[in-house]
Amino acid sequence: MRILEQTAETIQARLNMINAVLTDLSLATMTLDTLEKEKQDTELLVPVGGSSYVQAKLGNTEKIIVGIGAGVSVERTLPEAKEIVKKRLEDLEKNRLSLQQQFNQVAQKMNEDRETYETIMSELREGKPTQNV
Repeated sequence: MRILEQTAETIQARLNMINAVLTDLSLATMTLDTLEKEKQDTELLVPVGGSSYVQAKLGNTEKIIVGIGAGVSVERTLPEAKEIVKKRLEDLEKNRLSLQQQFNQVAQKMNEDRETYETIMSELREGKPTQNV
């Protein structure tokens, strides 16, 4: 039972990380969509963390720097950047669905084992011979 609980906790932690990245990538998608509609020198508020912002002017949006993983970033056109982010979103969503399915299977097994355990304990308390031991 403890192994199942640890497995469920590990899967839940991974789901939480994936959900955080999905949120981040969704925000990136919305930002890229908005940038596509804005003109050069448009004034923006850029978040710097801690609910703080700095005023900036939009420069050239023809080239976007996109993180591709492992701390590596590349320069791409706006449509290419949007496609990279879209692909990452799709891949993460597949991973999230797979992990969710695994989590559900582990939770179901835990419930089945808990019911078996409770049945055995009840039979032992009543002094009945049990076939489940």
